[in-house]
Amino acid sequence: MPNPKRRHSKTRKNKRRTHDSLTQVNDIECPKCHEYRLPHRICPSCGYYNGREVVRIEEG
Repeated sequence: MPNPKRRHSKTRKNKRRTHDSLTQVNDIECPKCHEYRLPHRICPSCGYYNGREVVRIEEG
């Protein structure tokens, strides 16, 4: 496999890395129990999604 003949500049390296940053997690509040959860996921604390119970959560 060929090796590069010249070193890549700092600018070129930084342009390549512009899309590597992390993004903040977008939490939303559950309308039933008001706990924070990920969007389009079942609420882990109450088991509801889109106004109906999907998973029954056992307390204990």
